[in-house]
Amino acid sequence: MSTDTLFHRITDYAHRADPYPLYAELRENGVARQDDGSYLVGTYHEIAALLHDPRISSDVRHLTDPGDALLRVGDLPPSFIGLDDPEHDRQRRIVMRPFGPPHSPGRIDALHGDITRIARELIDAFRGKDRIDLVDDFAYPLPVTVICGLLGVPREDVPQVRAWTNAVIAGLDFTPGTDPQRRRRAAGEARTAMAHYLEELAGSRRGHPSGDLLSALVNDAGPEGRLTTPELMTNAVLLLIAGHETTVNLITNGMLTFLRHPDVLARLRDEPELMPSAVEELLRYEPPVQLLPQRTPLTDIEVGGITVPRGAPLVLVLAAGNRDPLRFADPDRFDPARQDNQHFGFGSGIHNCFGAPLARVEARIALTELLRHLDTPRLVEDPPPYRRSPVLRGPRHLLADRVGGG
Repeated sequence: MSTDTLFHRITDYAHRADPYPLYAELRENGVARQDDGSYLVGTYHEIAALLHDPRISSDVRHLTDPGDALLRVGDLPPSFIGLDDPEHDRQRRIVMRPFGPPHSPGRIDALHGDITRIARELIDAFRGKDRIDLVDDFAYPLPVTVICGLLGVPREDVPQVRAWTNAVIAGLDFTPGTDPQRRRRAAGEARTAMAHYLEELAGSRRGHPSGDLLSALVNDAGPEGRLTTPELMTNAVLLLIAGHETTVNLITNGMLTFLRHPDVLARLRDEPELMPSAVEELLRYEPPVQLLPQRTPLTDIEVGGITVPRGAPLVLVLAAGNRDPLRFADPDRFDPARQDNQHFGFGSGIHNCFGAPLARVEARIALTELLRHLDTPRLVEDPPPYRRSPVLRGPRHLLADRVGGG
């Protein structure tokens, strides 16, 4: 098998810091068939149509060769993001019931104060330091503290949560020329261990409601009933990992982008009311989720004049669609006031990110507080070292010097 296919080059760690020239090549190629039988799509309008097409499945069991699925879940059943309707809709409704609108409309709004307090406490801890790591010292601890609080995970267990999460995310590294099987086995073991931990935590809440999401999932039955124990386990893992991993990248990519664009940084300090729009532009310009590697047609379909056969792996490169010049004017320019910004930062269609409202609030508050309370730091290294996953792309560390308080 050739190691010079477009997919191999996109997923090669050597291109992690700047994959955008490869995304432009993908758009020029239209729908790109790879030597392993998969199909890459990177144009905006084709991705949008596929995300809303009921003939496209998110369930890896519909792949012609499901044994090689990139997002296998080991012994656990798929979470709702790996299912199709109507089962996807049933589980998503149950999980969303205690999380947000329409049944719990005030939960995210009620977190504003806590998120702001956590952000300021983390920034206060910078005082006296000549160098900080914006990932380890801020972008990671903020969202993980918030999601663990929401779920009811004790603070002392957060280091174990991070270890499990790192192992799961490492399973999404499929750099060409490496053997992914060991990483995938470790990811499956970590996911299973996390699932059993969360099951036990939820079990301790059964009959003893405590106000957190796990308590609601085991005690409050809505019209759709309750999740089975395996469904609870796999969806709790999803909530915990997805509830902070992408937000870490969003905050870190945001600060990196601002520091690379001093004019934008200065403007946002002068016009903080622009931050919601700037976060939307970050979701377009440097999305934390770069591609969806696990879709497949339920029947032969035509995409961009190419017939994609039933069961073939279909990879939707969201970050390429986000910079499609046929949809966005001057797409490689970061514009914090961009209008009509219908990006794929949270996907689209029935699988649109369920945590989007929380991620938006966290990013707006985090970035506003950083700009408000820090003098402009100087990047130690640009580009910084990136995490290995081509799916969840962001700096592993973002070191900065000359940080001041204010």
